[in-house]
Amino acid sequence: MSKFVLTASSTVDLPLEYFEKQKIPYVCFHYMMDGSEYPDDLGQTVSFEDFYRKIEAGAMPTTSQVSVGQFIDFCEPFLKEGLDIIHIALSSGLSGSFDSAMTAKDQLAEKYPDRQIYIVDSLGASSGSGLLLDMAADLRDNGANAAEIYTWLENNKLKIHHWFFTTDLSHFKRGGRISATAAFMGTLLGICPLMNMSYDGKLIPRHKIRSKKKVIEETVNMMVLHAENGTDYSGKCFISQSVCLEDARSVASLVEAKFPKLNGPVMINSIGTVIGSHTGPGTVALFFVGDQRVD
Repeated sequence: MSKFVLTASSTVDLPLEYFEKQKIPYVCFHYMMDGSEYPDDLGQTVSFEDFYRKIEAGAMPTTSQVSVGQFIDFCEPFLKEGLDIIHIALSSGLSGSFDSAMTAKDQLAEKYPDRQIYIVDSLGASSGSGLLLDMAADLRDNGANAAEIYTWLENNKLKIHHWFFTTDLSHFKRGGRISATAAFMGTLLGICPLMNMSYDGKLIPRHKIRSKKKVIEETVNMMVLHAENGTDYSGKCFISQSVCLEDARSVASLVEAKFPKLNGPVMINSIGTVIGSHTGPGTVALFFVGDQRVD
């Protein structure tokens, strides 16, 4: 059985300690802010608090995907060691990084014909693709080989649900995602959009809900509706948040009350600098395993 390494993009939004403990290397996206380029390195170069503080002060970061050359530089040392690679990429519905990884794979396959490189389009983002990565790590630790893990990921990735809301529409207005009028009226009426990830890995607005309390309740209701085995769900649950920890804790408490068979407490993570460049502060996202995403 060939040896392999499980890898991911920084956009899975899991803590640095997680990667170190699980021995999972990651490749960094990058972002530009205030005229400088920074790596999306899990808050090491720029803390999450400083990053979002700058956004609230008016900074508008822009992001860049991992290039073909960066993927090659990232992967080649493992191939030289005789390792196969499984890489979990950010959704192709949000970024071209999956295509870059596939191009890099084709180029590396010519140089290392005896090695296997598996690229998984997660069709997810943030700690949703992080949950997929965590499940792959469990399979690895239970003795599955690279081909078995890749097949499982492809067969199950659309069962990872992503439901999220934002309480701050200003960043969506600054980024041109909603009009100034819509942002003003939404703020005035206390509207918190509830969104999810579609089957093709794109972010889709689903409901306009008035008040933070109601959108928190409705987010958890989506888990009741879609989770594997309903309220008997016994899998893991992740949450990611952008400097709104109390809101995330409110969601986590409600989840833990409604799902007593959870596999451990809800893990709350920070939304990283690349995903956060698009969501801004005030976003909470809930991730769990459920029925197949179909739209």
